[in-house]
Amino acid sequence: MNNTFNINRFLLLLKRQWLDFGKIYFGVLIVLVGIIIAIYSYFIPTPKSGHFFDYDGNLDMRFRYGLFMLLGFFFISIIASGYYNNLGQKSRAILELMTPASTFEKFLAGIFYTAIVSVFSYLLVFYIVDAGFVKYLNSNLPAFSSTLNKKTSIKDVDGIFYEVINDANYLRYSRYFFVFPFLFTSIFLLGSVYFNRFHYIKTAMAVMIFTGIAGYIIYKIGYLLTQDMVSISIVSKEDSVLQSTFIVTLIITIIMWLITFIRLKEKEV
Repeated sequence: MNNTFNINRFLLLLKRQWLDFGKIYFGVLIVLVGIIIAIYSYFIPTPKSGHFFDYDGNLDMRFRYGLFMLLGFFFISIIASGYYNNLGQKSRAILELMTPASTFEKFLAGIFYTAIVSVFSYLLVFYIVDAGFVKYLNSNLPAFSSTLNKKTSIKDVDGIFYEVINDANYLRYSRYFFVFPFLFTSIFLLGSVYFNRFHYIKTAMAVMIFTGIAGYIIYKIGYLLTQDMVSISIVSKEDSVLQSTFIVTLIITIIMWLITFIRLKEKEV
């Protein structure tokens, strides 16, 4: 039997890990659904609310884009930050490390639950809730028209993912940012195995400090290199910049996963 990876052993590990991870996952997911429904119920346009159109004359649903990104970050980061929390408790860490599976299989299980299950389940849950409210709005469009004494019908509300999927311009730009959720999960997954306590807070603080220092260094280097130079307008290719952003983000994500694997292997030793 392969000591590094065996599919049957890996599937059994996934089943075993779900017993602990599933409790955290469903708890956070239930809270997430409640928050989404509550915010939608508060901000969704109603005939009695008055100002319910955006600049294009459609029902104003712009709040959901910021909500989608903000809640998505918190959901996937909380899930990733809590995955290896057992390793910070000596009594439970022994049982966790003695699980009959290789370090590589345990690492892959962490990637599967935090980078795949959490991301795609969030997309599915948000889509379902959004679709429910969109259907409700579209079935009550005549009420908005009658409130404004408009004879023409109001345009149907589209789902939150409609523009990304059906609009070529949106798809062109958004495809370069699909790797960002995996970057966030990789950072907080590393924090869950690196810190013994207060994983989420310590990881968030480390990210803020590192981002601040890196941003300051980049700014100072750019300033020192260009302070005596004549400003020249250069038209940059957007696709090249976005491709570079995608590649750099992907490389950082892979590096974070590699460090997580090494740290997990050190725990085993």
